[in-house]
Amino acid sequence: MKKKMMRFLIVIASLLLFVTACGTDVDDSSVNEQKKNNTSFAQDDYKEITNSNNELAFKLLKEVEKDEQGNVFISPTSLFMALSMVYNGADGETKKEIAEILQVSGIEVDDLNKANASLLAMLTKESERITVDIANSVWINDEFHFQQEFEKDVSDFYQAEMKEFNPMDEQAAKTINGWVEKETQEKIKEIVENPLNPDLVMMLLNAIYFNGEWTYEFDKNLTEIREFFLSDGTTTQIPFMNRRENFLYMENDDFQAVSLPYGDGEMSMKVFLPKEGKSLTDFENALSNEQWREWDKQFSQQEGIVNMPKFKMEYEIELNSVLQKLGMPTAFTEKAEFPKLIQEDAPLMIDKVKQKTFIDVHEKGTESAAVTSVEVVLTSAPADEFYMDINRPFFFMITDDEAEAILFMGSVSNPKELGDS
Repeated sequence: MKKKMMRFLIVIASLLLFVTACGTDVDDSSVNEQKKNNTSFAQDDYKEITNSNNELAFKLLKEVEKDEQGNVFISPTSLFMALSMVYNGADGETKKEIAEILQVSGIEVDDLNKANASLLAMLTKESERITVDIANSVWINDEFHFQQEFEKDVSDFYQAEMKEFNPMDEQAAKTINGWVEKETQEKIKEIVENPLNPDLVMMLLNAIYFNGEWTYEFDKNLTEIREFFLSDGTTTQIPFMNRRENFLYMENDDFQAVSLPYGDGEMSMKVFLPKEGKSLTDFENALSNEQWREWDKQFSQQEGIVNMPKFKMEYEIELNSVLQKLGMPTAFTEKAEFPKLIQEDAPLMIDKVKQKTFIDVHEKGTESAAVTSVEVVLTSAPADEFYMDINRPFFFMITDDEAEAILFMGSVSNPKELGDS
């Protein structure tokens, strides 16, 4: 059972892909590009939110549902950035709840935006061996108009593309999905389906694409089919990669862990393997941001051999219930407050928060992508007219309203029979 549950552990470690780069120096050209967009932020402002991002990661991991194979793959950074954009349009209790979800209650909106702009510059990479692209867009129903401050801040700090759409147009979903497909290098092809909700007012999207070559590639000639032990005790045959190298490694009584670097070592995949007889559930329960930081300090260089499965996976989850459970219920109800999103005086609420992810781990490296969507709709409002279709059994009364007396009452289950004479 030595290899039991390794695949799921790799998935757990993979969620750190988008935040492990936070210890590197930000590229000056990225900062300069942000300044051209009339933003102003310090190079290390991202440090204000990296801990918050990681807190969100581990909280999400404990709440999200596993797929049919028992796997999960999420991008906390994608969700964090999407909710940060929404936060710019919130007020009152809704704003307070989103701040608590993001762990930024003590940070002003302007400072949160600066931190996200700094993080965006920090994470975006383009080299021979590592590519990280992050894109944001906000789509508005063409019957409405952005609040000017919201439009400026989101486009400047988050480099978001501001676009219009008509929810009644059959091509609208295709256009939105086309943006997603382009920004994820065709790894995620769809985030919305036709027909769109006619009450859809705004959709906020974040897309992250990562492609990294291992610093120490696995030799394809050493890849072989071996047994992988499933949680129910059965086995399956899958290809395993093999590499002997001097890796960052740690071990305790409960698990082994190895850090597999990408490129020049600025990013990595951390893989945790519970020891035989140890429960994956216990390992998951022990996961926290505080525990992770303690473990991260214990890695040291050590030569060894890594046998690792090749795998490819797609994952999708709707996060409404998770976010409500974590402390953000109001945004999904008629009590939601989003007065800073649009100019029109229209009641808005979040209808759906969804994330799709993709990962492909192979001998040369890792390719992964994530898209988070936040759909904002009109809340239910009293209609100007009603529609009543009396097409089932009904009850009735005949009254004298002046006398407030009921003259007759009855019920009709089959009116056809009543018409016969």
